[in-house]
Amino acid sequence: MNKRLLELEKELQSVLKESRFIHTQGVRYTAAALAMCYGQNTIHAQIAGILHDCAKGFSDDELLDICREKQIEISDAEQGVPYLLHAKVGAYLAQEKYEIEEQEVLSGICYHTTGRAGMTPLEQIIFIADYIEPNRREIPGLEECRKLAFEDLDKATYCILENTLLYLKKTKGEGKIDPTTKKAYLYYKEKCK
Repeated sequence: MNKRLLELEKELQSVLKESRFIHTQGVRYTAAALAMCYGQNTIHAQIAGILHDCAKGFSDDELLDICREKQIEISDAEQGVPYLLHAKVGAYLAQEKYEIEEQEVLSGICYHTTGRAGMTPLEQIIFIADYIEPNRREIPGLEECRKLAFEDLDKATYCILENTLLYLKKTKGEGKIDPTTKKAYLYYKEKCK
């Protein structure tokens, strides 16, 4: 195993709740499998996978405070749903605390929750791996997304975005949906026609 990955794994195991660490391991291994499938850098995929939720333990107020202090942009949607900021703060921590320099790894962490229009393959891999990893509880459409993940990154991304938007509309209401996610959905809907 890559020495850096081993160090990150040990560190994350010590700071995350056990259930979050199990999820993180699932994302890491799923990201590695997807990276192999699509000819992407497996080490970068694993690093992004293991660090994607490194800021998940912060409260909403802490996430907002860190963003203000470090001048990380906060959208109106993130102001209303600060939980979303764990991705941006995670990318910040990956760079500053865990000394990750690879921009593709940082952007994979940054967009793993909302997605974005025109994601890079690694960004899509982390976005998809977070959703389909084997420890996820069963939800409607999950099996279809899992199947698509190893056939077509764009179709899998679209499937996940569609499922996510349906869920958010039902549970949170239209006003709580991040515009970045809506734009990503429309982008991949058009791309998959």
